[in-house]
Amino acid sequence: MTDVTSGPFLHSGASVSRTMGLVILALVPSTAFGLYLYGWPAITLFVVTISSALLFEAIALKLAGKPILPFLTDGSGLLTGWLLAMTLPPWAPWWIGLIGSMIAILLAKHAFGGLGQNIFNPAMIARTVLLISFPVQMTQFLPPLPLSSANAPGFREGIEVVLTGHAGLDALSGASLLGSIKTQLGQGETLPSILASLFDMRDAAIGSIAGSMGETSALLALLGGLFLLITRVISWHIPVSMIAAMVALSTLCHSLNPDLYLGPDVHLLSGAFLFSAFFIATDYVTAPGTDRGKIIFGAGIGMLTFVIRTWAAYPEGVAFAVLLMNATAPLIDAYVRPLIYGRTRKGTPLSYPDDHTKGPTS
Repeated sequence: MTDVTSGPFLHSGASVSRTMGLVILALVPSTAFGLYLYGWPAITLFVVTISSALLFEAIALKLAGKPILPFLTDGSGLLTGWLLAMTLPPWAPWWIGLIGSMIAILLAKHAFGGLGQNIFNPAMIARTVLLISFPVQMTQFLPPLPLSSANAPGFREGIEVVLTGHAGLDALSGASLLGSIKTQLGQGETLPSILASLFDMRDAAIGSIAGSMGETSALLALLGGLFLLITRVISWHIPVSMIAAMVALSTLCHSLNPDLYLGPDVHLLSGAFLFSAFFIATDYVTAPGTDRGKIIFGAGIGMLTFVIRTWAAYPEGVAFAVLLMNATAPLIDAYVRPLIYGRTRKGTPLSYPDDHTKGPTS
């Protein structure tokens, strides 16, 4: 009797540790630039966020009765804390990173059963909860103060800024580019006049603007994304469809009314759009499994991000768009199924000629 349970399986060589390691490697250029750009306060917050993510990961594993060391060293907890840190204002207080890590690890990840079981992206859940709960701390950004600049806080001052706050922080901080645009549009100004004073394509591409660490450099986010594509950690379907949907909608609306709607250059180079297209939306667990499903999923995120940025109250809509499309991923998988070998897309068996060496006829 033929043993149908054993098949000609081939292991690709991929593992959780290898995948997490490659993603972290792709994040290094953006992270290093962001830490340099915002100095010791950003470095301190980055360390606090990652350390607390690993601590909560160990606590959750202990409570679940799972072996701590193998899961703690697979890189998943480290990557969650890393991605969360990249979405925070660089000079945010320490407890923002701590609470965010707790939400991401305990609520968004382990409450669903741990790695591979969560429905929503943990880092985006944490960012969204923090944004709604602490809007002041989550929407205050500072202009870049590189480590090499004369006014940058030193090591001790950087720790004090994150642990105890900064006396001059309120005077120095402000909204992000997208936040400033939305505010001034609400005051009746037109986009050309706003962008003339706020938006510089070169600065936005390089990243020398106010924003979260992961938002600063569109070029470095793109570089990291290309690395993930080349190493086949991710496929092109989600980022390309996400970018294409955003470009199509923003180009159409901008051509209809350039005084009211942002063009595709501003949308792509501002906020966390490119960073999310490569590092957030491509999460294996919370995205559909088929290529066609990924295209629908990515296009949905691109369209929702445009809608939220343009007509909703929040200037940045990527996190909300990712979570909304995370919720649709099971539905997409239910209707967009992979082609079964030897069958049509409707599941009908392919007909073969008598001579099987000639292959299927349809």
